[in-house]
Amino acid sequence: MSELHQRARDWIAQDPDPETRAELQALLDTGADDEIAERFSGRLQFGTAGLRGELGAGPQRMNRVIVAQAAAGLAAYLLRHEDAPSAVVGYDARHNSDVFARDTAEILAGAGVRAVLLPEPLPTPVLAFAIGHLGLSAGVMVTASHNPPRDNGYKVYLGDTSQIVPPADTDISDAIDQVGRVDELPRSEAYEVAGPEVAEAYVAAAAATVPPGPREVTAVYTPIHGVGLATLEHAVAAAGFAPVLPVAEQAQPDPDFPTVAFPNPEEPGAMDLALALASRSGADVVIANDPDADRCAVAVPTGQTWRMLSGDEVGALLADLMLRRGVEGTYASSIVSSDLLGRQAAAHGRAWQQTLTGFKWIGKIPDLAYGYEEALGYSVAPHIARDKDGVTAALAILALVADLRAQGQTLLDRIDDLHREHGVHATGQLSVRVEDLTIITAAMTTLRTAPPSELGGLAVTSVDDLADGYRGLPPTDSIRLGLDQEARVICRPSGTEPKLKCYLEVVETVTSSLDDARAAAAERLTRIRTDLAAALGL
Repeated sequence: MSELHQRARDWIAQDPDPETRAELQALLDTGADDEIAERFSGRLQFGTAGLRGELGAGPQRMNRVIVAQAAAGLAAYLLRHEDAPSAVVGYDARHNSDVFARDTAEILAGAGVRAVLLPEPLPTPVLAFAIGHLGLSAGVMVTASHNPPRDNGYKVYLGDTSQIVPPADTDISDAIDQVGRVDELPRSEAYEVAGPEVAEAYVAAAAATVPPGPREVTAVYTPIHGVGLATLEHAVAAAGFAPVLPVAEQAQPDPDFPTVAFPNPEEPGAMDLALALASRSGADVVIANDPDADRCAVAVPTGQTWRMLSGDEVGALLADLMLRRGVEGTYASSIVSSDLLGRQAAAHGRAWQQTLTGFKWIGKIPDLAYGYEEALGYSVAPHIARDKDGVTAALAILALVADLRAQGQTLLDRIDDLHREHGVHATGQLSVRVEDLTIITAAMTTLRTAPPSELGGLAVTSVDDLADGYRGLPPTDSIRLGLDQEARVICRPSGTEPKLKCYLEVVETVTSSLDDARAAAAERLTRIRTDLAAALGL
C-alpha cells in the first residue's frame, strides 16, 4: 500500500486545512488502508448539481483541496472562453461554505479573473440573479442544498444564469485534471466583496413578479435552518403581503440542522414544526424553503389536519397561475414530472417542452416562460435567473392563495378544477436509499435486459433506454417504461444522493365522481409500485 500512502502524504502536504490534514494523518497512523483507498478511489465529478459530497479529507470528499482544484479549473475555462472573465461567488450557512467561497474568490482573482464575493450567506437564487445583475461571466454557489449536514457542494453557473451542462461541465472537469498542487496556485485577496445592494436588487425584482391583486393571506414559513428567512421576509414585505409566521425553532441558519433528520421538506418529519404552528395559528398555507432556498414546499389545511402538496401539484398550480396571467413562451418540465403541464399548456395555446432531470436543462430553453421539476423546483421568473427559485415561487403561492381566498376558494379547489378539466394525473415514487451502489446498478441492468412485461395489471407497451437518447434529449442513465392507459414509469440513479428513484404516473379521466377517479388512480399507482419493487428485487 506504499503508493496509496504516498498519495495520501502528498495530499496532506498541499492541504491548507489543518482539520482535514489531521483527519487523513490519523487514518495513516492507524493503518486504515481500506478507508484511505475508498477516499482515493477517484474524485468528485460534476453531476446533476455540480460537485456534491461528504465533508472530509481526500479526493472523494468535499474539502479545500477539491474546491481549490475546482476554482482553478473554472478559472482556466473562463480565461479560454471569455475576453474579460469574471465570476460572482455565493455561499450558504453549511459547515465550511464561507471558507470554500473565500478560497474560490482568492484563486479566481489570483488567476486573473475578476471575482466578486457575496457579503454573507444568501439563497442560491440571489447568486443566480447576481450573475446577470452584475453582468458577469459565471457564478459559483457553495451549497449542498437539501443534503445531510455532513455534505457540502459547489454549483457552477455561466453568464446565462443557468447551471452548467455539457460540454462546459466536461471542459471544466478536464481543466481541473490539469491543476497541479493547490499550495502552488497563485492566490490574491484583490477580489471584490459585494455590498447589500445585490440582495436588495434581487428582492425588488422578486417582488415585482407579483402583479396587483388581493394580498390577504396568513402563511407559516420555515427555512429549515437555512438562509431563506431574511430574503423571503423582505420580498414578502416589498410585494405587499403581511409578514409570514416563521417557525422559531428553524428560523436561524444552523449547519447541524438539529430539528430534522434530513433538511429536505420532502422527508418525513421535516415539516412537523411548521404544521404544528399552522394549526395553532389558523394559517391559510404553509411554505417551506430548503436550506439554500431554491426549492419551495407547500402544505394546505384539510379540515383539522394538513396535507403536503406534491411537487407536481404545486407545479400545476403555478403553471395555471402563469397561463391565466397570459405569460407567453414555452412551458417546460423535466421528463420525470407530471405530463399534466402538457395538457395545461395546450389548452392555453402555449408550447410545452420536456427536458432531462435537473433544472440546468430547463434553464437552457431560450423562450422559457415557466419551468418546474417535481422535486419542488420552480421558475416563475426566468427573466430574473434561469434556475429554480424558492423565493419567487413562495411569492407566487401567496398571491394565488390570496386570489383564491378572495373568491372563496382554496388551492385544493383549484387542483380539483384542473383534474376535472384534464384528468386526474396521479404521481408517485419508488425511492430506495442504498449503502451499496451495486444495488442501483443491478436494478438498472434488470430494466435494460429483462424488463417486466406487466406492472399493476397494465401491459408494458414500450421500453426506452434514455442512454440512447429519447425524443431528441441528450443521453442519460434512465429507463422509461410506457404502460397501457396513459401510465408510465421512469427509473434513474439520483444525481445527488445514493438513491434509486423511480417516478410513476397514471392518468384517470373523470367521468362522474372526482373522488372515484382519484381512488382508482391511487389504487393503480399502488399496484404498479408493488410490482415494480418486486421486479427489481427491492
